[in-house]
Amino acid sequence: MRKERKHYTAEEKVAILRRHLLEKVPVSDLCAELGLRPTVFCRWQKEFFENGAAAFQAQERPHRQVEEKQERIGFLEKKVQTKDEGLAELMAEPVALKKPLGKNR
Repeated sequence: MRKERKHYTAEEKVAILRRHLLEKVPVSDLCAELGLRPTVFCRWQKEFFENGAAAFQAQERPHRQVEEKQERIGFLEKKVQTKDEGLAELMAEPVALKKPLGKNR
């Protein structure tokens, strides 16, 4: 009967690599402990170093910019609504003044 494969998440892979790189746990010990093949560990390490630059890129920026734009849109919509209400009040006053004058004629 075959043993079922373990699928590691990205966080688990980084934790395993961290143990090797920072805690100086030998690859052979990690592989024996986790039931990994050394080639799999080396592939993870290679991918980690090849994609390491992505960790320093600002992935939050597009999300943050969208949030800032949404806040700005909300602010401007409220500002326009306030101006519309002010204009409505200003326009209501002359109309109210004209109505009594029109009735007396």
